[in-house]
Amino acid sequence: MQNTIDIKLSSAGKKFGREWIFRKVNLDIAAGQKIAILGLNGSGKSTLLQALTGYLTLNEGEITYSINQEKIEEELQYNYISLASPYLELVEDFTLQEQIEHTAFYKAFLNNLTTEQIVELSGLAAHKDKYIKLFSSGMKQRLKLTLAILADAPILFLDEPTTNLDATVIDWYKSMIANYAMHKTIVVCSNSIKDEYSFCDKVITMEDFK
Repeated sequence: MQNTIDIKLSSAGKKFGREWIFRKVNLDIAAGQKIAILGLNGSGKSTLLQALTGYLTLNEGEITYSINQEKIEEELQYNYISLASPYLELVEDFTLQEQIEHTAFYKAFLNNLTTEQIVELSGLAAHKDKYIKLFSSGMKQRLKLTLAILADAPILFLDEPTTNLDATVIDWYKSMIANYAMHKTIVVCSNSIKDEYSFCDKVITMEDFK
């Protein structure tokens, strides 16, 4: 899928109860851009990411996806994005192989990668027949990243991607981004962990939107 999607946030705001989580967010994300959204826990960066992906609706302003300045309808935006986040659930009763096959049913993988190739790239081949409910938190995170990075979608959203990963797996994550995602638009939410967003060309902080 070609990477031609632009994203525009216009006076975007989200509140829970009476408290504004962020407000007056004006941001243009050009096709192919790599952006890091930094902030402490509770700063609202995950809420902003959920709004960008359509998981949450705004209280004010709007988020627009467009191709060549033609708006993409909200119900079609999911076709163009992939996401790895702590709140994204895997199917616990699937094996690793079954989860990959299930994901492929809804969204193709890059370069027509086969299930076997994806298992190998995940670094979890020794566990391909193990149920996901038996995975460690680090293994689950590794699988989430594999599915998101290798999805044939031009926009990749990552929320604290190195959560529960040790140093060796962080190196794997950086290699996967370098080899399979640098042609994409990437938005990374991070607690200022440089390894998560070292490839980004723009950094914004949630404190700017309070």
